[in-house]
Amino acid sequence: MDLKSYSIKQENENNQQIAIDFDGVIHSNSKGYHDGTVYDPPFPGTKEALKQLSQKYKIVIFTCKVKPDRPLINGKSGKELIKEWLSKYNLLHYIHDITCEKPRAIAYIDDKGYRFNDWGTTLKFLDNA
Repeated sequence: MDLKSYSIKQENENNQQIAIDFDGVIHSNSKGYHDGTVYDPPFPGTKEALKQLSQKYKIVIFTCKVKPDRPLINGKSGKELIKEWLSKYNLLHYIHDITCEKPRAIAYIDDKGYRFNDWGTTLKFLDNA
């Protein structure tokens, strides 16, 4: 891919995708890692939010559950478990992709996110975390 094509691709993804964390945002995740499965129902309001966002953006789920070093759970990869869960709750059709990498996006929705403004404030926040 040449530089011009890459620039167009990057600009499109930066403006047309939204990245959403899975555990704690889409999946309630009340027990943390627990046994590695996807065990809770969707976080309240998830279906409505995904429906609304999918009308404007390609939704990319980013999650550690699909990291390649994660062990299989009941013979399934994290991506397979997530896709099954999304299908069970009729959400899969809203999702463009599932990845463990930070995708290009207009925004990142994450329960563990922190809005960076400057290093002084950030370090102070982390000292109190």
